[in-house]
Amino acid sequence: MLSSLPTDATPRLQPLIRLATALLLVVGLLGHLYAAHAMGGSQLAYTHHAMGFVIILVVTGGIMAAAGWRFWRSHRELTLLMIGLVQALIGLWIAAVPFRGAGGA
Repeated sequence: MLSSLPTDATPRLQPLIRLATALLLVVGLLGHLYAAHAMGGSQLAYTHHAMGFVIILVVTGGIMAAAGWRFWRSHRELTLLMIGLVQALIGLWIAAVPFRGAGGA
Protein backbone atom coordinates (compact mmCIF):
# COMPACT_ATOMS: atom_id res chain seq x y z
CA MET A 1 0.00 0.00 0.00
CA LEU A 2 1.15 3.53 -0.64
CA SER A 3 0.26 4.55 2.91
CA SER A 4 3.06 2.35 4.25
CA LEU A 5 5.69 4.28 2.26
CA PRO A 6 7.76 6.83 4.11
CA THR A 7 6.50 10.36 3.60
CA ASP A 8 9.69 11.40 1.78
CA ALA A 9 9.39 8.58 -0.81
CA THR A 10 6.01 9.63 -2.16
CA PRO A 11 7.03 13.07 -3.53
CA ARG A 12 9.88 11.43 -5.45
CA LEU A 13 7.41 9.12 -7.19
CA GLN A 14 4.96 11.85 -8.19
CA PRO A 15 6.75 12.97 -11.39
CA LEU A 16 7.18 9.35 -12.46
CA ILE A 17 3.51 8.56 -11.87
CA ARG A 18 2.42 11.67 -13.76
CA LEU A 19 4.70 10.72 -16.68
CA ALA A 20 3.26 7.20 -16.69
CA THR A 21 -0.26 8.64 -16.65
CA ALA A 22 0.52 10.91 -19.60
CA LEU A 23 2.01 8.01 -21.56
CA LEU A 24 -1.03 5.83 -20.84
CA LEU A 25 -3.33 8.62 -22.05
CA VAL A 26 -1.25 8.90 -25.24
CA VAL A 27 -1.53 5.13 -25.77
CA GLY A 28 -5.31 5.42 -25.39
CA LEU A 29 -5.54 8.28 -27.88
CA LEU A 30 -3.27 6.49 -30.35
CA GLY A 31 -5.52 3.43 -30.13
CA HIS A 32 -8.50 5.54 -31.14
CA LEU A 33 -6.57 7.23 -33.94
CA TYR A 34 -5.28 3.91 -35.24
CA ALA A 35 -8.82 2.54 -35.37
CA ALA A 36 -9.88 5.63 -37.36
CA HIS A 37 -6.99 5.07 -39.77
CA ALA A 38 -7.80 1.37 -40.14
CA MET A 39 -11.44 2.21 -40.90
CA GLY A 40 -10.54 4.31 -43.89
CA GLY A 41 -8.87 7.37 -42.46
CA SER A 42 -11.55 9.88 -43.37
CA GLN A 43 -11.81 13.16 -41.51
CA LEU A 44 -15.14 12.02 -40.09
CA ALA A 45 -13.57 8.82 -38.70
CA TYR A 46 -10.76 10.75 -37.02
CA THR A 47 -13.21 13.29 -35.60
CA HIS A 48 -15.50 10.61 -34.21
CA HIS A 49 -12.66 8.64 -32.64
CA ALA A 50 -11.00 11.72 -31.15
CA MET A 51 -14.30 12.91 -29.71
CA GLY A 52 -15.00 9.39 -28.47
CA PHE A 53 -11.68 9.45 -26.61
CA VAL A 54 -12.56 12.79 -25.01
CA ILE A 55 -16.06 11.65 -24.03
CA ILE A 56 -14.77 8.39 -22.56
CA LEU A 57 -12.06 10.33 -20.71
CA VAL A 58 -14.61 12.74 -19.22
CA VAL A 59 -17.07 10.01 -18.20
CA THR A 60 -14.65 7.40 -16.83
CA GLY A 61 -12.31 10.06 -15.47
CA GLY A 62 -15.17 11.72 -13.64
CA ILE A 63 -16.31 8.44 -12.13
CA MET A 64 -12.80 7.49 -11.02
CA ALA A 65 -12.04 10.99 -9.75
CA ALA A 66 -15.19 10.86 -7.64
CA ALA A 67 -14.25 7.42 -6.33
CA GLY A 68 -10.72 8.63 -5.62
CA TRP A 69 -12.01 11.65 -3.78
CA ARG A 70 -14.29 9.44 -1.74
CA PHE A 71 -11.96 6.53 -0.95
CA TRP A 72 -8.33 7.64 -1.25
CA ARG A 73 -8.11 11.43 -1.05
CA SER A 74 -4.44 11.43 -0.05
CA HIS A 75 -3.34 9.54 -3.19
CA ARG A 76 -4.25 11.74 -6.15
CA GLU A 77 -1.50 10.21 -8.28
CA LEU A 78 -3.08 6.78 -7.86
CA THR A 79 -6.35 8.15 -9.21
CA LEU A 80 -4.57 9.74 -12.17
CA LEU A 81 -2.71 6.52 -12.89
CA MET A 82 -5.98 4.56 -12.83
CA ILE A 83 -7.58 7.02 -15.26
CA GLY A 84 -4.61 6.65 -17.61
CA LEU A 85 -4.68 2.87 -17.36
CA VAL A 86 -8.39 2.70 -18.16
CA GLN A 87 -7.90 5.01 -21.15
CA ALA A 88 -5.03 2.87 -22.45
CA LEU A 89 -7.04 -0.33 -22.10
CA ILE A 90 -10.08 1.16 -23.83
CA GLY A 91 -7.88 2.65 -26.57
CA LEU A 92 -6.22 -0.71 -27.22
CA TRP A 93 -9.62 -2.40 -27.24
CA ILE A 94 -10.90 0.15 -29.79
CA ALA A 95 -7.74 -0.33 -31.88
CA ALA A 96 -8.50 -4.06 -32.05
CA VAL A 97 -11.97 -3.47 -33.55
CA PRO A 98 -10.77 -3.57 -37.19
CA PHE A 99 -9.00 -6.88 -36.53
CA ARG A 100 -12.11 -8.41 -34.94
CA GLY A 101 -14.17 -7.30 -37.95
CA ALA A 102 -11.67 -8.81 -40.39
CA GLY A 103 -11.85 -12.17 -38.62
CA GLY A 104 -15.51 -12.60 -39.46
CA ALA A 105 -16.64 -12.52 -35.84
